[in-house]
Amino acid sequence: MDTKNNTRISEFLLLGFSEDTELQPLIFGLFLSMYLVTVLGNLLIILAIISDAHLHTPMYFFLSNLSFVDICFTSTTVPKMLVNIHTHSQAITYAACIAQMYFFLLFIEMDNFLLAVMAYDRFVAICHPLHYTVIMNPRLCALLVLVSWILSVLQALLHSLMVLRLSFCTDIEIPHFFCELKQMVQLACSDTFSNDLVMSFTSVLLGGGPLAGIFYSYSKIVSSIRAISLAQCKYKAFSTCASHLSVVSLFYCTCLGVYASTSATQNSRSIAAASVMYSVVTPMMNPFIYSLRNQDVKRSLFGG
Repeated sequence: MDTKNNTRISEFLLLGFSEDTELQPLIFGLFLSMYLVTVLGNLLIILAIISDAHLHTPMYFFLSNLSFVDICFTSTTVPKMLVNIHTHSQAITYAACIAQMYFFLLFIEMDNFLLAVMAYDRFVAICHPLHYTVIMNPRLCALLVLVSWILSVLQALLHSLMVLRLSFCTDIEIPHFFCELKQMVQLACSDTFSNDLVMSFTSVLLGGGPLAGIFYSYSKIVSSIRAISLAQCKYKAFSTCASHLSVVSLFYCTCLGVYASTSATQNSRSIAAASVMYSVVTPMMNPFIYSLRNQDVKRSLFGG
């Protein structure tokens, strides 16, 4: 066998967005600002839900979990990038890279599942309002979140273990600002067929499954709203979904945009820039969407 495939590297280089030293302070300031806004905004949502008894409902239980996951999601990638810019270093150790990839996969899948669970919650609330409290009982809510965590952990663990079995040779430059799964697999100098197969399978099953659930839930919601005769009742029913629908649109449109850019261009730096939309911008925007479009959260945060 080829001896170079047995070489164990100690670190990778994260190339980030640009090697222009004049742009580094601007990139640092921009991402530090977005990270702080993300953490503070989502913490405010969590604290508002915990402190206000009126928000102790299934919808806000799921929202608090989403806010927690968004904080963890952004914290997986941005702090390391900020440290590298500050220290003028691109290095990340092999172990740290695998860990970063694992947690990134974990939290993005949790985002995916939680958005599907929240869509189901809205479906029950609008399509079966008289049975809402019976169906969405605390036990079911906790079970839905627990199953989401278990599936996300297993999915991230599977991909990470499969990357661990790959061999990396002399090409250790990752044209991204974090250790992204697809980029890691492309750098490997050993056979990656099984990795590609598992990535495709899990994308369809664990990525497409929740998205299909969201589409189904909202198709039923739209049918129920159209059947309502009073315009005021229609508006009230739709307003309960507006915030979640905005977050779903932002998350999936940016994710699909990254995949579209991946197939349309070979410029990895462009792909890294596009990835910022769902990995940094979306978690930052979620608190604004829920605080500005949701009257209950707005009342809890700002009073009145």
